[in-house]
Amino acid sequence: MGQKELVYSCQQGHRKAQQELYNLYASKLFASCVKYAPNYQEAQDILQDSFITIFKKIHQFENKGSFEGWMKRITINTALQRYRGAKVYQLDPEEQLEDEAVEVDDTTDISLDRLLEMIQDLPDRYRLVFSLYELDGYSHQDIAEMLEISTGTSKSNLARARQSLQKMIRQWRISDQSDAI
Repeated sequence: MGQKELVYSCQQGHRKAQQELYNLYASKLFASCVKYAPNYQEAQDILQDSFITIFKKIHQFENKGSFEGWMKRITINTALQRYRGAKVYQLDPEEQLEDEAVEVDDTTDISLDRLLEMIQDLPDRYRLVFSLYELDGYSHQDIAEMLEISTGTSKSNLARARQSLQKMIRQWRISDQSDAI
């Protein structure tokens, strides 16, 4: 069954089509969930909530643009909704930090899984902005609108996320080297 037929069948409420859609896209959407969730279990909850929303709103998709992109936006919004009411984006009363890129030199054999774990270990406000900016390519203006914060807060939270990741990577290197001895 092609994508248009699959979407149409889902719009008609056919359970087999919904299962097929889930099977086709769950792993791709779960990758987005992991970027925004603090742990694996919460990422699973976000994925489940995302598919509930996708199936409720699938009649709104008009086969214009990317269907996968449409589902990804729903997934990201579902993840962000978990934190909107908690006001996790507000700055600590510290000075603004310089906006530096996170650099991992070529001699570091850090796995993608370990790097994602480090991102998940970031405080919510840093993880969300970092994931939106670095992993999904949103601008600070877009992030500010999505999270209902200022662009300055977005930039500062990104800088703090990068600083925290740098520290985690340095600590990982030290512990990795001591384990090798």
